[in-house]
Amino acid sequence: MEINDPAVLAEVQAAFARYEAALTSNDVATLGALFWDSAHTIRYGLAENLHGAAEIAAFRQARSATGLGRDLGRTVITCFGRDFATASTLFRRHGSGRTGRQMQSWVRLPEGWRIVAAHVSWLEFPFEGAPP
Repeated sequence: MEINDPAVLAEVQAAFARYEAALTSNDVATLGALFWDSAHTIRYGLAENLHGAAEIAAFRQARSATGLGRDLGRTVITCFGRDFATASTLFRRHGSGRTGRQMQSWVRLPEGWRIVAAHVSWLEFPFEGAPP
C-alpha cells in the first residue's frame, strides 16, 4: 500500500480545503455533500454526538452562521492507498483564545471523497504549535 501518493494526496487536500471553505462560510449544502450520506456516518462535535447523515445535516441547518472564521495549524493529511485518508488539524476561532482539534476519516466513494467519521474537541490548555 502506498502512503501519500502525490495525486491522491492532492485530491484529499482539495476536498479538505473545500470543506474548510464551506465550514467558515456556512455553506450547508456543500458541508452536507462532503459527508457520506449514510446512517453509518458519525460526527462527534464540541457539544453534540451525531449519528447518521440526517442528524449531521439537522445540526448544520440549526447552527448559527456567525463567528465561524478560524485559523488552522499543524494540519496533517495522510492517504493510505487510493481510497482512504485521515485529516487532522488544530484550529482557533477568530476572537477566541481557545484552541480546538479536528480529525476526519475520508473515503473515496463512487460520488467522490466523503467524510465518514469526524471528531472535534476543545483543548483546555495552550500548547506550542497552536494557530495564532
